[in-house]
Formats: sequence, C-alpha cells, structure tokens
Amino acid sequence: MTSPSPAPPPFGRALCAMVTPFTDEGLLDLDGAQLLAARLVDGGCDGLVLSGTTGESPTTSDSEKSALVRAVAEAVGDRASIVAGVGSFATRHTVELAQQAEKAGADGLLVVTPYYSKPPQDAVEAHFVEVADASGLPLALYDIPGRTGTRIEPETMLRLAEHPRIVAVKDCAYDLMGTQKVIARTDLAYYTGCDEYILALYAVGGVGYISTVANAVPRQLRSVIDAFEAGDTAGARRAQQQATPLIELMMASGLPGAVTSKALLGALGLPGGPVRAPLRPAGREATDGLLTAYEALDEAPDEALDNALDEALDEALDEALDDRR
Repeated sequence: MTSPSPAPPPFGRALCAMVTPFTDEGLLDLDGAQLLAARLVDGGCDGLVLSGTTGESPTTSDSEKSALVRAVAEAVGDRASIVAGVGSFATRHTVELAQQAEKAGADGLLVVTPYYSKPPQDAVEAHFVEVADASGLPLALYDIPGRTGTRIEPETMLRLAEHPRIVAVKDCAYDLMGTQKVIARTDLAYYTGCDEYILALYAVGGVGYISTVANAVPRQLRSVIDAFEAGDTAGARRAQQQATPLIELMMASGLPGAVTSKALLGALGLPGGPVRAPLRPAGREATDGLLTAYEALDEAPDEALDNALDEALDEALDEALDDRR
C-alpha cells in the first residue's frame, strides 16, 4: 500500500516576510509595496507575509496594516497567498487585528506568542484559541521565544493542532527535536522562519519557509526547495550553501532583518525606504558588505535549478525508453 499524499501547504511553500516600504518622509508607501510584492511573486514567492517583525509591525498603526493588506492583495492576490501578521501582546488587540485583516482581504493570519508578559502555557493556548475563533481565516502560529520570551511548548502545539483553523507554524524555536515531534503527530504545516534551516527543516517534513532574506533573493531561496523536490539533493545543498554568506550578513550580523533588508533593497534601487525608530539604518560598511554578498549570488539560483530540472528530465526520458523496450 502507498501512503496518502500529504495535504498541500496552506499558504504555498516559498513565502517572503516582506518589508513594509516607507517614503523618505517615513509614511506608508503603498505604491512601493505593490511594486515590491510583484517583484517577489515574479521571483518565485507563492506567499507574502505582511506586518511581521521584518515588516516593522510594532511601529505601524492598525490602519496602516489594513491598508497594506488591501494594496498588496490588489497587486498580487490572484497569484500569491497574503498572510497578515496580527500578533501583539494583548489578546483583545490581536483579535481586532485579525478581524480587520480578514476584512482587508488577507488569506491567512500569522499570530506570534504574546510577548513581554511571559504568560504560562495554558494562557498561551487560550490566547491562540481565542484569536482562531475570532475569524474565518486559517492561522499560523509564530514560535520565536528569542524575541517573545515565551516558547510554544510541543505539548501545547499538539493541543492547538486540534483547532480546525490552526493549520501552520512559523518555526523560529531552534529546537529541531521538538519540531519533529510535532510534525510526526499532527498535520500542522511547518515553515522555517530561520533562513539557515530552509533545507534542514524541509528535509525532515517541513513544507517551506517564511524568509526575510527572500526580500532580496527570492529565486535563490526558491531554488533550494525546487531542487530538493526534483530529487537533486546535491543541488539543493549547493543552493543553500551559496546563500549562507548573505543569510549570515542579513540575519546574524547584529542588525535586525528589517534593517539589513531595507539597506540592501535601497542599494539595489528597489522599494523599501527608511526604517522607523527605534530602528536605525545600516551604515555604509554594512550595506557594502550586503551588496557584495548579493552580487556573489548573481547566477547561482538559476544554475542550481537548471541542474535539478535537467536531471529530472533525464530520468523521465530513461523511464520512457525503458517502457518502450
């Protein structure tokens, strides 16, 4: 007997945690957001996460968040899933944001663990259930204890997985053992939120990624999972390794991903604009380093993907010839 095919990922496989473009005056740049969203989808993203940490959600207003969803959905909503980040440290406010995102046209919600107050696990569970009950949209839990101070423990994940609208996890817990336990026992779709783990999590049952680095190199990161899906594990490994220098500079240099993403987008002449205080822009040295690492990736993603597709085609032709014989 063959095992049943797994359910398709609820929001696609290749998702970008998109920056929120601002004008030089610090206002919301909806035209820039639409242009950036189109570039990302053209580059291989089948989902966009808006108003997450990379989208500077702590410093955007509720009305700006809704306007961003409407603008991006208008630009690419027929070609990609639009997932709205609605998490906050207050359950009531999170519920309000979830309902507003649904009205604005989001396809799904990303809800982070309540931060700062460090609620116990029963309170964490109750928070997510109340938000999931408040709208008709599917919901992804965002587990990032390094920022929130509170983990969504695997046992809590198992209980939350029973809710019909809690369908996915953005995993930044850095606990591959705990993650695999939940994957093995639930239907939750696991997306890595840590770019260095795209291949690793995908190989053990994850469905894809929600990437900050994809703001700059959507094709490179898409090539990792495309190569793996085509059976070219060496090509997938090569694509992941080629991206590592840029991933390290964007995510592990001591600067937040929103800062490094906007610095690189600005250097490339793409929409992004400034960051909002308390964040500060990257300096010239950091920006030059990012640009150098980006330029080193120039043709790498296409090469990895071409190799994967060539090998898959050769295998298909060999099978066809065998059948004819």
